[in-house]
Amino acid sequence: MGREYPVHPLVGASIVVRSRDRLLLVRRATEPGRGLWGIPGGLVMLGEKVQDAAIREVKEETGLRVRIESIFDVVDYISCDVNEKIQYHYVIVDFLGRPVSGRLKSSPENLDVRWVKIKDLKKYRLTRTVRNLFKRKGLI
Repeated sequence: MGREYPVHPLVGASIVVRSRDRLLLVRRATEPGRGLWGIPGGLVMLGEKVQDAAIREVKEETGLRVRIESIFDVVDYISCDVNEKIQYHYVIVDFLGRPVSGRLKSSPENLDVRWVKIKDLKKYRLTRTVRNLFKRKGLI
């Protein structure tokens, strides 16, 4: 089963990585959200624990090892095509975490990766899901 037009929701895991007054953002290279900024994350693989998936995805996308501190939120991403058929459906477990080691670097999954001051988040074209998440949590 592919990511587009799934037969059931796909489970995603991501981490809001915070270091002092900054959050780690990645600029997506693929759909959904190509060219927009979001938080590092991806799909949970069969047999993988959701926390392990989130940690793996951050390492793959940014080069950083992180420590999860807590669950931040659980969000739904449902997007329909022009014919109102569900094109994407993700249930995403978002964690809050801190960097513990590594050197920041982008991956082929991203167009860019950077630390952004929380006060500057409004300047970035965030994915709808991440913008809504940050609004609910009072970050923007």
